[in-house]
Amino acid sequence: MLENIRRLRRRVVITGCGAITPLALNVEETWAAMLEGRSGIRRIESLETSDLPSRIGGEIRGFDPDAYIPRNVSRRMDSYAQYALSAAVQAVEEAELKIGDELGPRVGVLVGSGYGAIIYNHALTDILREKGPRRISPFAQVTGAIDNAVGEISMRFGAKGPSRAMSTACATGTDSIGEAARWIQLGIVDVAVAGGADNCLTRVDLAASGNAKALSTRNEEPELASRPFDEDRDGFVMSAGAGVVVLEEASRALERGAPILAEVAGYASTSDAYHWTAPHPEGEGAKAAMRGALADAGLEPDEVDYINAHGTSTPIGDERELDAIRTVLGDHATRIPVSSTKSMTGHMIGASGAVELIACGMAIQNGVVPPTINCDRPIDPEMNLVPNAPQQHEVRVAMSNSFGFGGHNAVIVLKRWEE
Repeated sequence: MLENIRRLRRRVVITGCGAITPLALNVEETWAAMLEGRSGIRRIESLETSDLPSRIGGEIRGFDPDAYIPRNVSRRMDSYAQYALSAAVQAVEEAELKIGDELGPRVGVLVGSGYGAIIYNHALTDILREKGPRRISPFAQVTGAIDNAVGEISMRFGAKGPSRAMSTACATGTDSIGEAARWIQLGIVDVAVAGGADNCLTRVDLAASGNAKALSTRNEEPELASRPFDEDRDGFVMSAGAGVVVLEEASRALERGAPILAEVAGYASTSDAYHWTAPHPEGEGAKAAMRGALADAGLEPDEVDYINAHGTSTPIGDERELDAIRTVLGDHATRIPVSSTKSMTGHMIGASGAVELIACGMAIQNGVVPPTINCDRPIDPEMNLVPNAPQQHEVRVAMSNSFGFGGHNAVIVLKRWEE
């Protein structure tokens, strides 16, 4: 049955990308920073951290919402939604997409977030306590909702197809793009704006994750703190950001001469149904998602040329992901590069999967894979974890892994576009 569905469904390509990350404020500069092996992790400056276990993070620096959003709109938005809308503007502009009255009903928006408007909502509590209920904005329920970014994006571009927000923790960006691709495959829409965004750099969330022993406490050496697959890793680094892509039905993109980054060939998602924060001991859900994405793409494991790993820098998670990769790919796992760009961006939660998928597309387009920085003592010396420097490598097929708290697993496979 799956083969029949693949034969009948429409093909989906990426024609535009946008990103706001701790490394840079667009895709081109973020990609350049990745190839330089630059870290975006610093001591957090936007809030008081002296009493927190982890005082480092991937903040967005130099961002000016006025460059993308009218002031009367941006002032009603949480920063996560500002990042999402700005990345969407970049993606739509790169795709050279014009959404008018005719196309509007055939354009969907699916942009998710792990935490949503958490900074805005925290501030509401302070306003209510200090200034009273009359000072609470009548738009608070809208601005504070997890679908705020989606609403702003759909209104900005006149996208009148389905619009929704998805929240699957660290798998959010990958799930959002995968599900939006299915809309196009099944003919529900012709175009989709999809991705993820988050800014959960708050005292509450840093304290909670720190108390859970999930965060790195390498506070005196922030640029060295995110070290996926390294023996000396001690936890992930919380970051903010957004990644958004424009997906199009392939023949439509070709007809209008749109730039094509890559084809979305396969997608699968699973749940561990095991534990809120720990991955399944045997990585059953991760393995099933990887196998499912390959099956959806009609590809064999030995056809994968590069994997952008989830690789958060946690002691348990990194080991179990490498085990899953080895199990699914077999001997082929040691023949291809596997890297984690979270070593440079930190963990952008709902945005990570989207930005990492974009990195996969850039690797396909440019024939070079980004490094895993700070990987000085690899936990699996037999695998090519691309330590500390990029590698020239022909990439026809790339896999992007995202595994989140709550047991969410999502994997997307991209292919070089070939008619």
